[in-house]
Amino acid sequence: MARRIIKVDALTRVEGEGGLEVTVKDGVVTDVKLDIFEPPRFFEALLRGRRFDEAADITSRICGICPIAYQMSAIHAMEDACGIRVDGPLRALRRLIYCGEWIESHTLHVYMLHAPDFLGYADGIEMAKDHPAIVERGLQLKKVGNRVIEVLGGRSVHPINAKLGGFYRLPSPSELAELGARLRWARDAALETVHWTATLPIPDFERDYEFVALQHPEEYPFNEGRVVSNHGLDIAVRDYDEHFEETHVAHSNALHSRIRGRGAYLAGPLARYSLNFDRLSPIAQEAARRAGLGLVCRNPFQSIVVRSVEILYACDEALRLIDAYRAPDRASIDVPPRAGVGYGCTEAPRGLLYHRYRLDPQGVILDAKIVPPTSQNQPTIEQDLRELVPRHLDLPKDELTWRCEQAVRNYDPCISCATHFLTVTVHHE
Repeated sequence: MARRIIKVDALTRVEGEGGLEVTVKDGVVTDVKLDIFEPPRFFEALLRGRRFDEAADITSRICGICPIAYQMSAIHAMEDACGIRVDGPLRALRRLIYCGEWIESHTLHVYMLHAPDFLGYADGIEMAKDHPAIVERGLQLKKVGNRVIEVLGGRSVHPINAKLGGFYRLPSPSELAELGARLRWARDAALETVHWTATLPIPDFERDYEFVALQHPEEYPFNEGRVVSNHGLDIAVRDYDEHFEETHVAHSNALHSRIRGRGAYLAGPLARYSLNFDRLSPIAQEAARRAGLGLVCRNPFQSIVVRSVEILYACDEALRLIDAYRAPDRASIDVPPRAGVGYGCTEAPRGLLYHRYRLDPQGVILDAKIVPPTSQNQPTIEQDLRELVPRHLDLPKDELTWRCEQAVRNYDPCISCATHFLTVTVHHE
């Protein structure tokens, strides 16, 4: 076989479409292009000229699956620019709403988008015919995450209750009691999820990634921490631009993010887990060990197990936060505008999410920069395929296509990308 091209004309992605092309010559992958031809959405340009207190609600519309991540990154960046730090019960509520997002987003991915790959089903609906109890557990678990966001955020999709300095409205004791009851069931369901995903047939594939994630001295990271890596990176969030760069590649409208002078890196569950295992709660650590995970996980196909561990952690952490919560005197503190530059970085379900804003003295946004997890992981996804495809060139076209889909879905780049894409055409020359 002199040359073989695996070509995907169209695949759906976050709010848009893309394609995939893999070129193999004499058994060697010579080119991989994750072609993102989605047109630019101009959110950063839309933010210029708007007030600093509008950014959280505007950016939350970027993603319907992880709006909390965009809200929290924007809020932290604006508060940083204004010299404000929110602590105590309000900080705890922010952490609680982030737990809800991790639960609903990870559960959707694990049960409906990724598990069918391992079990040989075209989608979650087909899988439900043979495994109704498993799929039902996933749907109910996702509902718990949605309910947490609804109570804290005002509604479960594009929530509206978070604001600079805290929240517009605090949850009532009865609402938190209701969440506690739901989360106790969810924690048991999440533990079962870890045990179940550990039984899935995981392909044998590892790479020596540079993991990048937030790291907090005491907590598994959600909203705060330093940006660290397993290769020695350890920086404050405000130094992000000095160490990371985004570049345009000819085959993609989505920018590729790299560490300056080093190259591609991996953000997301594997990075968080491998850099912060000791900060997981005891029940999550024990479940991970029983699932066969080590202190570090380098197999991207095991991300489905790691995400399950993070679901379990989010349920356990949410219960801890509710049990320890004491209502503050006010739902928010004042955040007066001032001129300056603010930086925010949180851990979206899919990985590091960076925001930077420059404000004038009245709090008008002069400049904005947003770096989502998927753009950070795109170069690493291409590298995974470079190493994976040569190992499976003897597979029939449909099986090779399936394995490529599964490899991309390891990163949960978005809901649409994970449900239907990679209509592969193979050319023999």
